[in-house]
Amino acid sequence: MSETAEILERVREKKPLVHHITNWVTIYDCANIVRALGALPVMAHAEEEAADMTLIASALVLNIGTLTPGLIEAMKLAGKAANAKNIPVVLDAVGAGATKLRDDKCAELLKEVGIDIVKGNASEIAKLAGMDVYTRGVESTKVEADMKELARKFASHRESVVVITGKQDIVTDGNSVYLCNNGHDMMSKIVGTGCMSASVIGAFAAVERDYAKAAAAALAVFGIAGELGAKDSAGPGTFKQNFYDALYNLGKQDVEKLERLEKL
Repeated sequence: MSETAEILERVREKKPLVHHITNWVTIYDCANIVRALGALPVMAHAEEEAADMTLIASALVLNIGTLTPGLIEAMKLAGKAANAKNIPVVLDAVGAGATKLRDDKCAELLKEVGIDIVKGNASEIAKLAGMDVYTRGVESTKVEADMKELARKFASHRESVVVITGKQDIVTDGNSVYLCNNGHDMMSKIVGTGCMSASVIGAFAAVERDYAKAAAAALAVFGIAGELGAKDSAGPGTFKQNFYDALYNLGKQDVEKLERLEKL
């Protein structure tokens, strides 16, 4: 059995609870994708309970897609609780590079919380790494850089895993670099696939302490489900339904046959 298929089986067996403080636009989709995967989602945004909920979770996913200052404070409380419990923290830097508020709050989170996995598209990660780039709302813009090397250096600097999503996903801990070529163009036609992928990464990291391996495996599984879901889809509406079903029904044979994951 491939390592990716084995981690997927562990997720389904252990059913980790993944706590999200996440994007209001995609919160429903994030909950559904985690449930379809076989894990358990919970979304507790109030400052008064964010830390307490984290203490009963196996992973924490932070997503700044619809950030407010109060939401960031809840993220800090939850993040510090996750650090104390030694469970993985995933930061999805949605829209970093689009506004000063997002840039400032990302910097605060990265400074005050131990982030284990930093995820974003090319321009979001480039902005966090210090490049003078911008993000078009939440859509990536072209970055004139070797993204594999940029990710590797940023991961080494932060001593965390860095994930850059795109047509080819890049995952690195500063040493190992994984390239994931699974996925389908239809995934870009619905809102929320980026947020959902962070949720899947959180579920995989909850059961696999090698966070680079966990993130790469999560993206492979996510991409394979996208490929299978697109086969009989007439458009974005039917694709979304088929995507959930494909992930729910995904077997180890599908993973081993379709996985296109390369480790450098």
